[in-house]
Amino acid sequence: MTDKYSCFEHLSANESRGADYEIVRRLGTSGIAVIGIHGGDIEPWTSEIAEAIAGPDHSFYTLKGLKKTANSDLHITSTRFDEPEALEIVSRSKTVISIHGSSEEEEFVLVGGIDTTLSRCIEAKLQQAGFKTSRTKKDGKSGNLGGRDKRNICNRSVRAMGVQLEISKGLRARLFRHGEAEAGRALLDFVRAVREAVEESGKEGR
Repeated sequence: MTDKYSCFEHLSANESRGADYEIVRRLGTSGIAVIGIHGGDIEPWTSEIAEAIAGPDHSFYTLKGLKKTANSDLHITSTRFDEPEALEIVSRSKTVISIHGSSEEEEFVLVGGIDTTLSRCIEAKLQQAGFKTSRTKKDGKSGNLGGRDKRNICNRSVRAMGVQLEISKGLRARLFRHGEAEAGRALLDFVRAVREAVEESGKEGR
């Protein structure tokens, strides 16, 4: 997909904050930031997943698409995402976890980012919780979905490294299947797995 806007300045000159998109941010005390730069109706449920993982202690940021149609217009790829409030949060954080959505119907999480210690810990915890994970797509490639580019916003932390989680459309649908107890448990299990990985990796780093 080719982005309509090459940077946030271009987007904000053509879209209205509060009508077409909104930005939500909350500063935590842990030194960890969990972000969803393609939230709202750009990549549905990624804002909610990021906020749930952030909880009360980690910093949280999301840009949400609010348009009635064509929310994909608000997508700025991770290597060019330069919204100032997001950059401020990630530049002050030791670790960044960036939550995205991919289009596959199969239920899986593509785990990437330069912080391989944390990403492998997250991957292990998710697998233990019963979620399927991968480091490449079916074609053996991951491209931008791998989160390995230094310009990727997940890698623009104090330590110049972070983690990117691409959650498939199929899995996001299960996590937010309203009214079903199984869906609620699945979301709790997912959030718990990621938070436990962050906590364990933090202890190992101390």
